[in-house]
Amino acid sequence: MRIGVLAIQGDYDAHWRVLEKLEANPFYVRKPEELNQAEGLVIPGGESSTFLKLLQRDGFFDQLKNFVRAKPAFGTCAGAILLANEVVGPEQSSLGVLDVRVRRNAYGRQVESSIKQGTMKDSCLEMVFIRAPKIERVGRDVEVLALDGDDPVLVRERNVMAATFHPELTDDTRVHEAFLSLVGSGHNLFT
Repeated sequence: MRIGVLAIQGDYDAHWRVLEKLEANPFYVRKPEELNQAEGLVIPGGESSTFLKLLQRDGFFDQLKNFVRAKPAFGTCAGAILLANEVVGPEQSSLGVLDVRVRRNAYGRQVESSIKQGTMKDSCLEMVFIRAPKIERVGRDVEVLALDGDDPVLVRERNVMAATFHPELTDDTRVHEAFLSLVGSGHNLFT
């Protein structure tokens, strides 16, 4: 399995290490043509408006949009913002492939970052929030996979997963395993 990790900005190294640990054969995607080698793609956290600026070069945004419509993608934090079809706080462009509304930086500034215990399929899951977005609305076909209290923080719609937290910064690999299952078979681990 070849999993691309978008490596133009953000915390892509941490995702690469988790995927390597899970023997997923990760590689960095820094150019649009490298998307052709990927069976699935991780879009890491970082700064979503900076991502958008960098993606405007060389037709990268359009190729990425085509990729995430056709193949499995998993976005964390800024990656979740990029995948959402509605972004507020402030509004900005996105890939628009996940029927959710996200509010940028809803959990506060960098100094208000936190580690919380949420739930995923009725078990505890450590969640690292860093200037995290909040999912304010989920569409009818969006499956909520994990919660922080009553707030959805990990969601999936068809071949797209998004987390508002950073699962790559903990020792728990279940979220990445769920994505790899989606890539490998289309089977959803959560049902």
